[in-house]
Amino acid sequence: MSKVSVLVVDDAPFIRDLVKKGLRNAFPGVTLEDAVNGRKAQVLLTKEVFDLVLCDWEMPEMSGLELLTWCRQQESLKNMPFIMVTSRGDKENVIQAIHAGVSDFIGKPFTNEQLLTKVKKALHKVGKLEALMTGAPARANAAFANDSLGALTGNRPEVVSASPTAPAQPLIKPMAKPVAPAEPTGRGQGQLRLSSGIQQCVIKALTLKEALLVVRRSEALPQILDSAVLDLEQGENAEVARLNGYLHAIAAFEQKPDSDWLQLTFRFVDQDTQKLDYLSRLIARGTAQKHFVPGA
Repeated sequence: MSKVSVLVVDDAPFIRDLVKKGLRNAFPGVTLEDAVNGRKAQVLLTKEVFDLVLCDWEMPEMSGLELLTWCRQQESLKNMPFIMVTSRGDKENVIQAIHAGVSDFIGKPFTNEQLLTKVKKALHKVGKLEALMTGAPARANAAFANDSLGALTGNRPEVVSASPTAPAQPLIKPMAKPVAPAEPTGRGQGQLRLSSGIQQCVIKALTLKEALLVVRRSEALPQILDSAVLDLEQGENAEVARLNGYLHAIAAFEQKPDSDWLQLTFRFVDQDTQKLDYLSRLIARGTAQKHFVPGA
């Protein structure tokens, strides 16, 4: 039986459950604990021994960066693998986490294979992979070459969607304008980041629990319960908030089988008060688009 113990830290229960399910299915003997924020994780880390921490960046009470910084100051934790699981993509903040001692990043949304590859890679570096694989079902071992740290520091040209936001910086910041804006355009726009790629969307309705989105149909159709990140761009200053969630429902926007547009119900999973406050202000301003004409 595996002797590997993993701590999963995220304020969103859906994300915690998703990570734990993926690890438990792949490695039946793994020991899993979870915490709703950095402060709770800190308490667990002082009482128990963990071989790996998978941690969100933005959390109430204590952020992922603060927890990471504290861990590296402890003699017993300074070499423990610490992976950030985050939806942020700002290179300067990633570099800040590297300086603080982060081991790797997993970008939200992520596939199960991406999660397992990063976990195997981190534990391989500290000689714990063999223990993790004991009792695990036989499967092709994914290559460890997909190193997000290398990509973010210039080793490769691809864009990496995983990165954090430093606690000292505000949640809301200008969103870079796309080179070629995709339809639809206008007020109430955003972009939906799925594991299969990025899709521009129109926000048809918005509440504190969910967003009703319209996206152009593509070859890779989204699936119900897919995890995703919604980048909300609203207001005159093109403010943006990145919200974690999953697809609760999918339907054709038009009453015909060959509809070019899909209507998605995106459920939020974040518990962060700052993000909820931002959503409240968006709803109060009425910036979400109420009417949408396909192709407009």
